[in-house]
Amino acid sequence: MKVHSATQPMDNICHYSPWWLKTRHGVKQVEIEDFKPHGQNMVVHIKGIDDRDAARELCQIDIAVERDQIPDLEAGDYYWYQLQDLKVISIYAGQETILGRVSHILETGANDVLVVKGDADSIDQSERLVPYVPDQYVKSVDLNSQTITVDWDPDF
Repeated sequence: MKVHSATQPMDNICHYSPWWLKTRHGVKQVEIEDFKPHGQNMVVHIKGIDDRDAARELCQIDIAVERDQIPDLEAGDYYWYQLQDLKVISIYAGQETILGRVSHILETGANDVLVVKGDADSIDQSERLVPYVPDQYVKSVDLNSQTITVDWDPDF
């Protein structure tokens, strides 16, 4: 099967075991028997999946691994899952404004981008794209208070 990996380096995904796959029939635990790089992706053989039809059932599915398997990061670095759903507060031109919550993160190549969607507590219901550039736009991330403070014009 072809797998798109967001790990760095990309083959790191194959070193986690087991994988948890959310299928239309429920969550399935699988183990990787073999893998190799293939262009921008990985080709993997899942233990016990030797049939094309069985493999097709696992297409277009996200891979999850146990959180205790992923390594701790240095201070100031975060996994994407840690940033999702955090409240984003802008302090711009001396004014504090709640912009919404991080819905997801886009990888653009130059820098990641926080996709912030307005909610019941925010200034409006707009979606904003805030570049994840520490010290320039992202001033702080506080996992305890579940907030990200940014320097971002609320009109953008």
